[in-house]
Amino acid sequence: MEPTPLRLVVVIASTREGRFGPTVGNWFVEQARGHADLDIDVLDLAEAALPDRLTGYGSPTPDAVAAVTTRLAAADAFVIVTPEYNHSYPAPVKTLIDWHFTEWQAKPVAFVSYGGLSGGLRAVEHLRGVLAELHAVTVRDTVSFHGAWDRFGPDARPVDPAECTAAAKSMLDQLAWWARALREARAVRPYVAS
Repeated sequence: MEPTPLRLVVVIASTREGRFGPTVGNWFVEQARGHADLDIDVLDLAEAALPDRLTGYGSPTPDAVAAVTTRLAAADAFVIVTPEYNHSYPAPVKTLIDWHFTEWQAKPVAFVSYGGLSGGLRAVEHLRGVLAELHAVTVRDTVSFHGAWDRFGPDARPVDPAECTAAAKSMLDQLAWWARALREARAVRPYVAS
C-alpha cells in the first residue's frame, strides 16, 4: 500500500512590486513536483493579502487569514521561498508566521533563498530562530541563489541547472524524511507545546 502523499505548502514570501520570487518559486515547485510523495500547495503571499495588523485574542479571524490557516493546518511540511531584505526576511512572511501558532508545530520547514552576495542566507538564519519558537523543525540544507538575477536566464530557468537541481533534490529528500517521521509521530502522540 502506497503511503498518503505528504502535503507540502510552498510559501512565496516576497510581495514587492516587480519581485523575483515567482521566478525562483516556480522553478522550485517544478523540482518539488518531481518528488513522487509530495502534494504541492503554493501559497503566494502577494495573493493571500494577509492583514498586517493582528487582532486581539478572542477577536474574529479575518477571512483572508482563515483561508490561509486551513492550508497551513493541512500541511505536513513547508518550504519558504524568501529573498533577503536588509539582512533579514520580508515583513509579509513574519505576518504569516505571527497569525499562526499550532499550524507550525512539530512540522518541518525548509528554505529556498535568493539575493545578492549572501544568496538570502541571512534571511534563512533569522527565520530559523523564529520558527524554533513555534516548535517547528527546520531542515539543515537549503537551496540558495547568490546573485540570483544572474543565475536565471530570460526563460526564467537556471543557467546552470545541474547544481541547483541537485541541491533541491537533497533538500526535498531531507524534508520528506522529516515530514513523514513527524506526521507519524503526531498521529501516535499529539504534540503539545506550552
